[in-house]
Amino acid sequence: MNEDTGLKTIGYTPFNYSADRALFRVNGGVPIQEALERASDLLHLAHRLAEDAAFEKSTDRYAWAAHFLLEMSKAVIDDVVKVITPRPAAESKKKSEAQ
Repeated sequence: MNEDTGLKTIGYTPFNYSADRALFRVNGGVPIQEALERASDLLHLAHRLAEDAAFEKSTDRYAWAAHFLLEMSKAVIDDVVKVITPRPAAESKKKSEAQ
């Protein structure tokens, strides 16, 4: 998947909430291929940590690390989905009229 589509993250997706406020968000302007590659890396690390947590009974540090990695990767994927999902015709028309 080496082709550049020109599509980039939009940066609307928050994650890691504290008192109903997002502490972090996905940054806009990252090529979606790069964003998906990073999400894949995060998911791989979360998988490995969750696997370790299944065998490590004395601490939850692996589980919490996996939890936060999963939360970050989900936010990246959700942001990419917002970019590649077609918008309803009425919404697209309003946006083009505003420009």
